[in-house]
Amino acid sequence: MRRISAIYAIKAFLVILILFAINSFAIVVRTDAGVFHVEGVASWYAQFSPGIRRTTANLEIFDHDKMTCAIWDLPFNTVLEVTNLNNGKKVLVRVNDRGPAKRLWREGRVIDLTMAAFGEIEDLEKGLTEVRVRIAE
Repeated sequence: MRRISAIYAIKAFLVILILFAINSFAIVVRTDAGVFHVEGVASWYAQFSPGIRRTTANLEIFDHDKMTCAIWDLPFNTVLEVTNLNNGKKVLVRVNDRGPAKRLWREGRVIDLTMAAFGEIEDLEKGLTEVRVRIAE
């Protein structure tokens, strides 16, 4: 019985992996040990960006000068290490908001960084950059 369940789990995993590859989604890996790893596109947002509210999803006052981020799948106050895949620069950020917008997430956008955090790993004028995101230890 367990052998059959394991085979179905492996098949399901492979199907999901293929769908991610075909649709060029970000690849997310989670295990029972709590490992979180995602690669995709990061963007930045600021207080003057269109549609930005005064407070974040966890009801903090939004401050684009803080090292925080918006991501969908992790609890608030989780500290993440974000690595720019183009230049190797890294920044530590704390989750305090939800995003990117679902339509952008479907296109490979995995995290929104505050203006200050994005500026640590990439020139703000670029607007977008390829990143790896993992939970900081």
